[in-house]
Amino acid sequence: MAKLAHSMIRVIDEDRSVDFYRRAFGLEIVNRIEFADFTLVYLAQELDGFELELTINKGRTEPYNLGDGYGHLAVVVDNLQAEYDRFNAEGFPVGKLVDFKNGNVPVARFFFVTDPDGYKIEVIQKGGRFQ
Repeated sequence: MAKLAHSMIRVIDEDRSVDFYRRAFGLEIVNRIEFADFTLVYLAQELDGFELELTINKGRTEPYNLGDGYGHLAVVVDNLQAEYDRFNAEGFPVGKLVDFKNGNVPVARFFFVTDPDGYKIEVIQKGGRFQ
């Protein structure tokens, strides 16, 4: 069976993005590969082995157009309210807390945070199908 390895996003400023993902989600650099025209930086936690690949194209200064195809990354946390409060204290751009339901049936409780390049990350309360 296939195992998910990583998701890749293109970023403008390596230091700014690495700092955001470290402070927001505890991701650390596990590998960095330098090429002539671009750099790949792999971030991960020890917990699950899934990695976020940051691609930094050298010489790029204009923000990327995220288009209408990108959805979001999602992470699960033990205490959504504590993370929401922490993200606000850090000054991260966060949306409102959402209690998402299908009719009267709870589906998830979450908020979105936006990274320095405009990517949305859904932060979900652990529980139900989100373990």
